[in-house]
Amino acid sequence: MISTLSSRARHMLSDVRGVAATEFAIVTPFMLLLYIGGVELGNGLAMNVKVSATAHSVADMITQNTALTTTQMDGILAAATATMAPYPIKNGNTSLMTITVSEVSTDASGNATVRWSKSTSASGARTVGQAMTLSSFTAPGGTSNANISLILSEVSYDYTPNLGFTIAGTVKLSDSYYLFPRCSTNGPATLKPPYYDVKYPATSTCTCVQHLQKKTC
Repeated sequence: MISTLSSRARHMLSDVRGVAATEFAIVTPFMLLLYIGGVELGNGLAMNVKVSATAHSVADMITQNTALTTTQMDGILAAATATMAPYPIKNGNTSLMTITVSEVSTDASGNATVRWSKSTSASGARTVGQAMTLSSFTAPGGTSNANISLILSEVSYDYTPNLGFTIAGTVKLSDSYYLFPRCSTNGPATLKPPYYDVKYPATSTCTCVQHLQKKTC
C-alpha cells in the first residue's frame, strides 16, 4: 500500500501534462486586463488631444475677427465640433461636448472681467461682468495686462469608457486657451481701450488674417 501511494505521488510530481493550459488560465485574466486598459487609455488620450485641438481652433477662429454676428458665432461653434471626429459628440439626445467662448477684458488697473460669453450649452456661458484672474505679464513691445482683451475658449467632453465604465465611470476631459485678438478697428484717437477686441453680437463684421494688424472695415 505504501509503495503504491509513493509510486503515485512520484508519478504526479513528474506528470507535466496540462501545465500549459494551467499557466494560460492563470495569465489570461491579467493579459485581458492589460489589453482592455491599454485600449481605454489610448482612447482617452486621443480624445483629450481632440479636446485641446478644439479649444485652440475655436480661439483661433474667433480672434481672426473684429466683430461677429450671432449666426457666425453659432457657425464657428458648430464647425468646431467636427474636430472631435471620429468620436461621438452626442449620446442620443444628450450632448457630450460643451464649447464656451468668452472675451475677457482688463481695465487700467489690470482687473479682468467677462465682456461677453457664448456657449453651446444653455447654462455654459459665463456671466457678463464676472471677475477673472489673469497672470501678470508683459508681452513683447511693452504690452501689459492693463487695457487688453483676450479670447478665452473652453471645451469639455464627457468620456465614458466602453469597457471600464463600472471602474472609472464618466471622465470629464477639458482644456482652455487664451488668445489675443489679431486685429481691431479701434484706435486710441477714436475709441476707448481695449483697442484689440472682438465685438459680439454685431450687425456688421470685419475679418483679418494677420496678427495684430489694424484694419478698417
